[in-house]
Amino acid sequence: MRTRCHRVRRFHLLLDASHYVLFLGVGCLVFFAVSPSLEAQDLVTAIQEYLRRQRVIQQLRELETRMQELNEKYPHVQLPEPLGSLAPFMEMQAIGEFNLPPHPLGHLLRPLPGRSARASSAAPKRSSNADNRFIPPGGKLVLAEIEGPGIIQHIWMTFPGPEPSWLGKQGNADHSELVLRMYWDGATEPAVESPVGDFFAAGFGQRAPVNSAAITVEGGDAYNCWWPMPFKKSARIEITNESTKPLNAFYYHVDYCRLETLPDDVLYFCAQYRQEFPVQSGRDYLILDAAGRGQYVGTVLSVRSRSPEWFGEGDEKFYIDGESTPSIWGTGTEDYVLNAWGMGTGTYPYFGVTILEGEWGMVGYKTTVYRWHILDPIRFEKSLRVVIEDAGWISEDELAPNTHRGFVERNDDFATVAFWYQQGQPKRFTHLPPAPQRRLPDLDIIIEGQELLAKGRSEGGTLHLQSGHSWTGHGQLFFNNTKGLGAWFECEFEVKTEELRQLTLRVTDSYDFGIYRILLDHEVVREWEDFYSPEIRVREINLGQRTLSKGTHVLRFECVGQSPASRGTKLGVDSVRLRQRWQIKRHTPADVETPDNPPDKAVHENGG
Repeated sequence: MRTRCHRVRRFHLLLDASHYVLFLGVGCLVFFAVSPSLEAQDLVTAIQEYLRRQRVIQQLRELETRMQELNEKYPHVQLPEPLGSLAPFMEMQAIGEFNLPPHPLGHLLRPLPGRSARASSAAPKRSSNADNRFIPPGGKLVLAEIEGPGIIQHIWMTFPGPEPSWLGKQGNADHSELVLRMYWDGATEPAVESPVGDFFAAGFGQRAPVNSAAITVEGGDAYNCWWPMPFKKSARIEITNESTKPLNAFYYHVDYCRLETLPDDVLYFCAQYRQEFPVQSGRDYLILDAAGRGQYVGTVLSVRSRSPEWFGEGDEKFYIDGESTPSIWGTGTEDYVLNAWGMGTGTYPYFGVTILEGEWGMVGYKTTVYRWHILDPIRFEKSLRVVIEDAGWISEDELAPNTHRGFVERNDDFATVAFWYQQGQPKRFTHLPPAPQRRLPDLDIIIEGQELLAKGRSEGGTLHLQSGHSWTGHGQLFFNNTKGLGAWFECEFEVKTEELRQLTLRVTDSYDFGIYRILLDHEVVREWEDFYSPEIRVREINLGQRTLSKGTHVLRFECVGQSPASRGTKLGVDSVRLRQRWQIKRHTPADVETPDNPPDKAVHENGG
């Protein structure tokens, strides 16, 4: 017995089915025939294609609705599965033509042009493990000299630290004394020029781990760079050792791809170090002064505070194509590096704080930050000038009358590396100072551990000099506390000139150190300070901004406790330091920069 269609005329059913087949045919034809990517079409064609797909998507959705109605109306008729469910896939296909959003690994889904290659320090023989290079003092090592066209995709390097070790009994050059330079297409001037440490987002010659999209430094030792670096004719990468010490073991890879051709408008990778010790008054600190067409992609900024309190209220400014008022004007240094209400150590894909050293607000507080403009490059057609203010909070002893202490012009020590891409060779807007001039100015009158030991006295333990680690002079004054609570020691230091200075202690934290009260001339200046750390480290303690009288002063350390994790109650004092202070009164920054203060002037009128 055949099923009756509830008295529906057969030709009506056939008509509905023919509509279905028509829509099915059109949908399938468009879905399978239309698949060119946006890269192969101009924008107009792509938009037309996108709109056409949207119409098909709408038709498919209407078809699904119609088929549902037919299934409900004629439940005994077996119709094909409705195709409205194709609409979401068509939407994905249509959106995909515009690469929104691109997949971070999407380039791996198609064959890539070119041939991969590497320049490295590898030994040329399988029987040898001598995979490093020696760079003598003043020597230069060419890491790579490559014929183009091509693109450098990755650079890795590692080398020993500056402290004495089995790789150098007298130590090695530190990474602030190693200069990285890169030259593109036979240029006589470098497009990249920076100390290695600053290029890899660690200032002051110190090492720091970094975990970002463009720069990665594992454990502070394994340096990786992921900035792409195209070249048409040639590429040359060099390391120069400007230290008085050798670099006994330098390992490196330069991974690149040889290509048949590069686009005519491809941009060169550029990076330039600059410094002012200290930043000059009357104008903003210059980070970059570029000419040409390109885009700005990153900043590394290192700051040592030369006044108490906080430097980080200074705004960044981007002057694009010669404008007199910056198109981009920030709201503070901490905001520019994508922190807020101060800074905290941490490294992220596009911003980070790699170094925060010292106690907040002290003279000598060190900060290194980076900010990558990878997702938000600053575009320019003719020129770009990048500056930042050196302004912030200040202590009352440097404040001019009737001036708000929360925003005054400061004179801190700044060092930066600007990163950008541009057409043609970059403008030389500065020159790299030699290594001795890249060291921070010495601000301290230092009383070393050996001198402190000479007039030291103790109860409940013994005092002796301990050498090694990163202690200055001949080593630290070490108190071997055998009593525990109640043990104490004293040391003396001389003040020759009565003047305002910061009294600073350079001390050691360690796994077997205790908790101590600190007194100066019988007055408590720290009720307690915990010197425990699971790893040995040296740090600075600020005992205040003081005008000490001429003559002898006494520091006393009294053991008042022990951290639960500590193995003992010992203590080490590397040195006592009387740190220089500016003898000036400060004002709110002027709205107009002084024209007679050019950016390459080396010394501030009040500077040391």
